[in-house]
Amino acid sequence: MKVYIKNMVCKRCIMVVRTELEKIGFNSISLSLGEVELDRNISDEEKQFINKHLESFGFELIDDKKSRLIGQIKSLIIELVHHLNNEINTNLSEFLSSKLHHDYTYLSNLFSDVEGSTIEKYFIAQKIEKVKELLVYNELSLSEIAFQLNYSSVAHLSNQFKKVTGLTPSHFKNIKILKRKPLDEV
Repeated sequence: MKVYIKNMVCKRCIMVVRTELEKIGFNSISLSLGEVELDRNISDEEKQFINKHLESFGFELIDDKKSRLIGQIKSLIIELVHHLNNEINTNLSEFLSSKLHHDYTYLSNLFSDVEGSTIEKYFIAQKIEKVKELLVYNELSLSEIAFQLNYSSVAHLSNQFKKVTGLTPSHFKNIKILKRKPLDEV
């Protein structure tokens, strides 16, 4: 049985959820961002029990189909930006439509209605968090970061970074006071 979990956005989250489920007697067949496949069907009472336990770690079971779809959109974007290094050969709308088997207009409208923001803004916010991470690590040049995250140019990356953060990438890199946001707070 598949269950969907809000705020499960990184590999560490997957590890925590796996460990906590095992502690309370539930075995998972597979775990991915925002999704757990359990080895058996569970009752509504068991769902409530799991939800209550996971809430203390900042996670929440997602019950309705629309919320689940929003969670899947976020998980796919996070996976794309933070784990696949934005390695797609198509645009975001086609990527999401093909993965979720829904028309992008439907996904976009649903996301905007529920989240109060657009998929594109969420995607950009995730990319900017990845840029911050790479700037703090100081292993890649701005040009290499722009290439890795599929920006058309360093200027495009810099303009988008400044629009979102209020700082230029080089200023951000120099002050290093600003802390990055956890992915579930983006």
